[in-house]
Amino acid sequence: MSNERKQTQLRLTPDVLAAGKDAAAARGLDFNKYVERLIGEDTTGARAAGMAAAQRLIDTHGDFLGDLEVSLDNQAPSSNARGAAA
Repeated sequence: MSNERKQTQLRLTPDVLAAGKDAAAARGLDFNKYVERLIGEDTTGARAAGMAAAQRLIDTHGDFLGDLEVSLDNQAPSSNARGAAA
């Protein structure tokens, strides 16, 4: 990918823009780099490969992951939990 950059303009709804900026920040990226990464992943097949790998994981281990989630949700809070009385 070239280091040369071209400026473009996007028209997004306020909700989509806010969600995009939040997602970029959560990944430690600025909004421009986030959009560039999304386009790159979508057009190179990287996104599709990642989604296929995630689906294989769910297909193979979905029951275990579901049971683990239920087990963790049902655990009693630890006495070492933040905010617990001393």
